[in-house]
Amino acid sequence: MIANMLNRRGERSAHNALESADSEGRGVLLAALLMMLVGWLGLAALVATTRPRVGGEIWLFFVLLQIAVTGSAIPFFRMLDQVLAPSRPPLTGVILRRSVWLGILAVLCAWLMIPRYLTLPIAFMLALLFFVLEVFLRSRELANEA
Repeated sequence: MIANMLNRRGERSAHNALESADSEGRGVLLAALLMMLVGWLGLAALVATTRPRVGGEIWLFFVLLQIAVTGSAIPFFRMLDQVLAPSRPPLTGVILRRSVWLGILAVLCAWLMIPRYLTLPIAFMLALLFFVLEVFLRSRELANEA
């Protein structure tokens, strides 16, 4: 009887943890949808209504590009994490960090395209840099968890 009660408590706590992770995931996906809408619609409005100048328009372009790419990458990285590690719930902070890395990569590539410095090897090296940085950060997190 005591074992059954303990087992039920463990099942409840595991069930509650899965419910909170699921509700947190829904909130993150809602925020990602909002970021996608604001970013892509803002970029469309900016490109359609303003002339390309070096003033504030270019910085607004970079900010909107960061928001749009980050918001678009969140559902992709969440799905990728669920497919590659189905036994554990995806960690929201890790998914968000990876999405921000991708947004920064997109902004850096757009910035390097202005003076025509972006080449395929440079883009590959930047992507590799962010990948190695993420692997390093994730390995430190996993070492601290164990």
